[in-house]
Amino acid sequence: MEKFELIETDVLIIGAGGTGLRAAIEAARYNLDVVVVSKELLGKAHTTMAEGGINAALGNVDPEDNWKWHFLDTVEGGAWLNDQDLVETLVKEAPDRIFDLEEFGAVFDRLPDGKIAQRPFGKARYRRTCYMSDYTGHEVLATLVDETRKLGVNVFEEIFVSKLLTSNGRVIGAIAIDMKNGDFLVFKTKAIVLSTGGAGRMYKVTTNPASATGDGKILALDAGAEVMDMEMFQFHPTTMVWPPSCRGILVTEAVRGEGGILLNAKGERFMKRYNPKLMELAGRDAVARANWTEIMEGRGTEHGGVYLSVTHLDPELVKTRLKTMYKQFLLAGVDITKEPMEVSPGAHYYMGGVRILNVTTETCVKGLFAGGEETAGVHGANRLGGNSLIDTQVFGKRAGEYAAKFAKSETFHPIDFKQVEEEQKRILSIAKEKDDKIRPVKIREQLSEVMWENAGIFRDEEKLNKALTFIERVKKEQLPKLGICDTTTLRYNKELIEALETINLVRTSELLVRSALIRTESRGAHYRTDYPQTDNKNWLKHIVWRLENGVLKYRFEPVKITIQNPP
Repeated sequence: MEKFELIETDVLIIGAGGTGLRAAIEAARYNLDVVVVSKELLGKAHTTMAEGGINAALGNVDPEDNWKWHFLDTVEGGAWLNDQDLVETLVKEAPDRIFDLEEFGAVFDRLPDGKIAQRPFGKARYRRTCYMSDYTGHEVLATLVDETRKLGVNVFEEIFVSKLLTSNGRVIGAIAIDMKNGDFLVFKTKAIVLSTGGAGRMYKVTTNPASATGDGKILALDAGAEVMDMEMFQFHPTTMVWPPSCRGILVTEAVRGEGGILLNAKGERFMKRYNPKLMELAGRDAVARANWTEIMEGRGTEHGGVYLSVTHLDPELVKTRLKTMYKQFLLAGVDITKEPMEVSPGAHYYMGGVRILNVTTETCVKGLFAGGEETAGVHGANRLGGNSLIDTQVFGKRAGEYAAKFAKSETFHPIDFKQVEEEQKRILSIAKEKDDKIRPVKIREQLSEVMWENAGIFRDEEKLNKALTFIERVKKEQLPKLGICDTTTLRYNKELIEALETINLVRTSELLVRSALIRTESRGAHYRTDYPQTDNKNWLKHIVWRLENGVLKYRFEPVKITIQNPP
């Protein structure tokens, strides 16, 4: 066994985005030792890239809005695949979580009467998206970072957690690599909150950062938890396409919320053909498919996109409410007050993930909790814009609360050092010199291309089988040869971390593809051209995965419909 540092803490939170930091803030109120570990530097999590806003039925602009309408919009938007108990908790607690952020110091845009401003977002009946211009996620994360620091929560930066340690169906700790010095760390803990986010890096074009590699979903699966709805990956309708260096950068839904319109190369406002009622504010799944259809059928721009225009709006309104977009495109040589933006869909958000049993956020593994994009159930088959940030706050708060309550009633359990030794051997085997090594970048480039072409916006059996054949070949022939260039040290060995992430990406991609093959219908973000209809008779159910002796097994779980028409 290699040397390691043993760190003991009551609650271990893996991930320092909106969910993880909100969990830390809540857990710290229980007078416990709380540790947050982050793969990145504090404040650099993907939450900061959420731009358009955060949903809560405050009724500040449209007084008739309430939690019941928010609930109905969410489950209709999610194509009724949502866990309705989770949705009810989300929409009822959303206003209080907004007020928490205000209390922590977040600065929202305001109405003339001083109330928080709210804008329209896709598939929402009323204007309920609170915002800070178009950098809402940045403001939320910066606020949470400040509050975490005020509370004195211990944050470990640049730490990669590679395995959860278990004993008799419960989590007892985790093993990690300190990227700064290459040392192994072993955390001994009573409760763990998983909040590592999404896995968009499995696709060639994505709004996600390099860190979005599905780590938490695989950690949970290997620890004995279940994952579900893994076929449900959202493609955002609008990302930058030009210049090539900007490809995939998010163009916020706030652009359409403020009145932006979509045009093809012929100048046609084509959403009239796809959704004449909601137009550009249809659900993200519908707008993404419309954009992609226009591009694929030859009505796109010269750079392979469609036009998104705000040139008809007041330039001062654009510069005030879309500050980030204005600056983002200006750097690319486009003044969006005078010229349209070129946009196309990109992989954006994972609705699938770890299955939590109820609103306590606990999984089927004792002591393991999860929240945010880590989990499934809240958003169903398609997430509404503005619901991701409020998800981080509602279920981040709950994850921290229930993890802390669990920890207060538990004692530490002895670490199984055999698990530590096996994990060290696995990691070090990648870091050994190999004559026939395959570097992680090669696998990732091939994987992202195959997934984009065969398991993207439009899917069918032939394409999905092609993707699965590739993934199985990678698992059998390439992952055993996975190697890195610098085998002399683990200190700041970025390629070693990329290799471990690559394994997680391949395994997450397999879950997505296998689930997409099983679901022989179209629902939300999952669109099968060979099964274009939604089949409520046979498919109003989740596909739930687990590991049995290292082999993936699945079962079906019926969707529990508790409320049909709440208003």
